[in-house]
Amino acid sequence: MNYCTRCITPDSRPNIRFDERGGCNCATLEEKRSIDWRSRRETLLEVFTDARARATGYDCIIPVSGGKDSTWQVVECLAAGMRPLCVTWRPPGRTTLGQANLDNLISLGVDHIDFSVNPEVEKKLAYRALVRCGSPAVPMHMALFGIPLTIAVRFGVPLVVWGENSAFEYGGPEADRRGADLDRAWLMRYGCTGGTTARDWLGDGVDERDLLPYTWPTDDELASVPVRAIFLGQYIPWDPVTTFEVASAHGFEACTDGPMTGSYDFADIDDSYLAIHHWLKWYKFGFTRTFDNLSLEIRNGRLSRDEAIAQVRGRGDERPVAAIEAFCRYVDISVDHFDEVVERFRNTDIWVQRDGTWMIDDFLVPDWPWSAECPA
Repeated sequence: MNYCTRCITPDSRPNIRFDERGGCNCATLEEKRSIDWRSRRETLLEVFTDARARATGYDCIIPVSGGKDSTWQVVECLAAGMRPLCVTWRPPGRTTLGQANLDNLISLGVDHIDFSVNPEVEKKLAYRALVRCGSPAVPMHMALFGIPLTIAVRFGVPLVVWGENSAFEYGGPEADRRGADLDRAWLMRYGCTGGTTARDWLGDGVDERDLLPYTWPTDDELASVPVRAIFLGQYIPWDPVTTFEVASAHGFEACTDGPMTGSYDFADIDDSYLAIHHWLKWYKFGFTRTFDNLSLEIRNGRLSRDEAIAQVRGRGDERPVAAIEAFCRYVDISVDHFDEVVERFRNTDIWVQRDGTWMIDDFLVPDWPWSAECPA
């Protein structure tokens, strides 16, 4: 394992690349400062003006969860004079706080669709995705990307406004980092779908009609409107703390009893099962959501690398016990069976077993308590 010399991102992260100095291809503070954000905001206003000119009803769709980023997206679009339709894939594990924040987002002055998928289909796909891809969130990502685009086509809405471009913020090839649009190629590479589309999940009692919420429109359908999907973070600098401050000023509330996953108490708080998706990166790539969050803090100049490493050491075992138990009840499996399934995804290119204990050589924290963390 090698780690970025600027942040704490490991070289096992998908799409990450290190330069000759050992720095990763994430969005550094220096890189963001070099961007002419005033010019980009002016370009964004031109995009909005074009959408309003082409719209016959709603001029944009905003995919929202009720989280701090989607609240920020709504605030920015309303301030620019847009008339959005907000669309949500309703998570089966939606939290009470998530519902309250979604209600608050709607109260800002938007129409809203809360799309619930057939729970029997959703349960089947969540379990099958856990077994096949090592993440129960694959169908979630297919739905949250597919539903807004499909509604945009059906309603003739010319613009979909997403939040940050993860290829830019967390690392991706140059072309993906610089692009302002979310297209099919981006979805397949960064959409957390395991490289699959809806048709790949046919069978086991699931037919094409069951998969409609997970199906993306064809290129021809998108071109018929036409629909353009953009990242707001390519026009306005995205920073999780800044978007939280904007959202908080407009009624958004963070957790009061600590983070649900990672180190932010204001992120990933709307879905009880999302922590599992982030935790399973530990088995597959040797890092967790905490590494993501702390690396962002380093990149935004609020934390030193040494301070971040100390925080990782202090977090210890991040197994989301309550989330795993709740998910197992949801899909009707035992926790022992869950552990058997996820163990198959342990990446032996980075994990080694010594004296009956799994560990990672050259781990970021040299004195990590492996015996307490990962018993064989």
